[in-house]
Amino acid sequence: MKMSSSCLSCVLLVMASSLAQIPPRDSLPRSCRCLALDCPCSHSGLSSVPSVPAQTRTLDLDYNQITEIQRQDLGSLWELRVLTIHANRLTRIDPRAFSGLWNLKELDLSQNLLSALDHHWFNRLGALEILKLHRNPYKCLGSRPLFQSLVRLRVLSFGGDSLEDVRVSDLRGVGRLERLRVDANGLKRYDSGALAQIWPLDHVTLSLRSPFALNQTLASALLHDVSDPQTHLTLENLNLSSNRSVLPLREAAQRRVRHISFHNVFVTDATTVKLLEVTDGAPITSISLSNSTLSGVGSWEKARWTDHMSLDEVFVKDIVLLNNFEFTAFLSLSFLLQFPRKISLINTKVFVTPCLNLEFFDLSENLLTDMTLTETLCAGAGVLKGLRVLNISANAIKSLSLISRMVTRLTKLTHLDISRNSLTFMPQSCPWPQSLRFLNMSRTKFTSATSCLPPTLQVLDLSYNDLERLLVVLPALRELHLSGNKLLTLPPGWLFPNLQTLTVQMNTLNVFTHSDLVSFPRLQNFQAGLNKFSCSCDFVPFFQSLSDGEINITLTDGIHNYFCDSPLHLQGAPLSLVRRSFSECRHVLLVSICCGLVLVFLTCLGVVLWKVHAFWYLEMIFVWLRAKQKRRKRERKRREDGDTEDRPLVTFDAFVSYSERDSAWVDNYLLPELEPEPRPEPGPDSGPGPEPLRLCLHRRDFLPGRWIMDNIVIAIESSRRTLFVLSHNFVRSDWCKYELDFTHFQCLEGNCREDAAILVLLEPLHHDDVPKRFCRLRRLLTSTTYLQWPQDPDLRGQFWTSLRQALSPDQDQD
Repeated sequence: MKMSSSCLSCVLLVMASSLAQIPPRDSLPRSCRCLALDCPCSHSGLSSVPSVPAQTRTLDLDYNQITEIQRQDLGSLWELRVLTIHANRLTRIDPRAFSGLWNLKELDLSQNLLSALDHHWFNRLGALEILKLHRNPYKCLGSRPLFQSLVRLRVLSFGGDSLEDVRVSDLRGVGRLERLRVDANGLKRYDSGALAQIWPLDHVTLSLRSPFALNQTLASALLHDVSDPQTHLTLENLNLSSNRSVLPLREAAQRRVRHISFHNVFVTDATTVKLLEVTDGAPITSISLSNSTLSGVGSWEKARWTDHMSLDEVFVKDIVLLNNFEFTAFLSLSFLLQFPRKISLINTKVFVTPCLNLEFFDLSENLLTDMTLTETLCAGAGVLKGLRVLNISANAIKSLSLISRMVTRLTKLTHLDISRNSLTFMPQSCPWPQSLRFLNMSRTKFTSATSCLPPTLQVLDLSYNDLERLLVVLPALRELHLSGNKLLTLPPGWLFPNLQTLTVQMNTLNVFTHSDLVSFPRLQNFQAGLNKFSCSCDFVPFFQSLSDGEINITLTDGIHNYFCDSPLHLQGAPLSLVRRSFSECRHVLLVSICCGLVLVFLTCLGVVLWKVHAFWYLEMIFVWLRAKQKRRKRERKRREDGDTEDRPLVTFDAFVSYSERDSAWVDNYLLPELEPEPRPEPGPDSGPGPEPLRLCLHRRDFLPGRWIMDNIVIAIESSRRTLFVLSHNFVRSDWCKYELDFTHFQCLEGNCREDAAILVLLEPLHHDDVPKRFCRLRRLLTSTTYLQWPQDPDLRGQFWTSLRQALSPDQDQD
């Protein structure tokens, strides 16, 4: 018991989880995005009618999963004009679902699952003009007249594979009908006259597969009611494999139908002959056969005696030949094809046709070659003298010269389409009829264009070739299509003085200019989108002025097809939205201005630096660094030689820095006093004399051949102090300033005492008398005690005592 309860719990749990995976109806999408008054909601996965604005005019619900239309779903859409619910899963519609749609003009309920139709749906749709109910599984149109209230109905389609019964009362009240479609492939009962009450119709389409195959009487009755000389009759989905299946068409012939079309039909040689016999003498002016299958070998000789002189147009397209290799072409149909003025044989595997006199001849998408084209066009003998339009596109023709020779005698030919052929070579000259106005040479393989092009052309299509340029004079040309080529520039406008429309999409154009366009005197429409444009500073504003209408030329392909390919940061950007800045567009001018400003700045800076003697300072620093580097090399070399003692090369008590103009004072006063000549031994009563000092003088102690700056630096480094003999001559000497600053640098490196510089003034020298470039001397004069050379000889003894004391080596020990 316990186990069974557990199993039951598991089952309930599984069922609950399964039900949870099924989304409730309300959870599925119930809305779609509307654009203004239109709501395109197709392919949206809807399971019910979505909520849309009340002012909606068009509601497209095609290809969804809607199964039901409830009364409230459409009740508020009083302004609705078009409602399409094609290809859904509708099984039920509330009788009053459409009762509020008084303004509805088009209703499409085709391809659903409606098994019954209700006349209540249409009671209040008095404005309805188009109603589509076909391809639904209902068997009849209802017990009461379904369309009686639809007094404005012009287009009606109903039926499906399940429709079995059509009664006289079904179509009561639709007297203004213009187009009717009836899908009745499984029709079993038809009341004679049911469709006759609404004729004449402009166009009737009938799908009657089963009646034509099994119940020819029913099919005949139906054709009798809808056939009329003013009605275009289209028959679909027929299997005309037996002669009996063709017999209902006798009714159409007897009712003097003039226009008849067959779509999706299976037919044989024998039934084709039978069809021609059944319609013998009928005033049929046009016959069409499309998307059909033909079985046989092309044997129609038995129908040669039939009369179809009224036939004016034959249209055959997309035919499948079951015995393609046994088929004997259409040459044996010359008895029938000699009457029409217009013949179209499109995608019918035709490789040759009889020589015919036509006005319109379309042989596109077939198997024509150079050889069979010659026979088809009567070897250019001019038999097709009335031909105005010839279309031989998408065949296997290779010679343009052959085509021109074949048509040169067609004096009324105005339109020629030779596109999608294997035409690779264009000769220098070709004969063409003077009447030729329209020539389509697109999607061939031309690499160049020559004077072979007829000068009488008004419209020329050379799209999707391999052209790199076009230099042919075409004075009468009004439209030129060059899309899909390899053009780098637009063709010169003077070649086409009457050109009004030019298309050059998908080429290799980078830019086009105002002068390019105005070279075409009458150009009005221009298309150049989908090219790889270079969004330069000249092209962008020009294009925007063109798109804004400032130039009297219209971009007929819209500005949304124009994109930038370069520069790289603009690649893919819409050209209409691009804005180039001043710095991007005038970089040469900007660089010139910047260079000018830099030059002015450097000039001003140079003047300022010259004023403050900065260049002199830089030179001095360079000299100092160089001298310092040399000193390090000397010390490193001395250590490499084994001399590890860190000492200068020569030791002096003082280095004397003075101007050469003051050398007399140095020689006559300073040296005799501080470096006296050796004297005789003093007597016992005399005291010891002053200790002589060793001074460093540039003219005596500088090493010849050495750089003078090196001598100065070495002298300062080898001296305990530096004695500066100051005068007006000193401050005018650059060398003296070098010596002063080098002494300061020596102290900054920690290689001297604070009193390493001793100042001696030979003459009164005020702070303001010193030039500003002697900034260090000016600072020393205000911050350092200096010695003044006395003019009074009595005071000079004290001067020498003070100076000797300042220079004494004992001062270092203190």
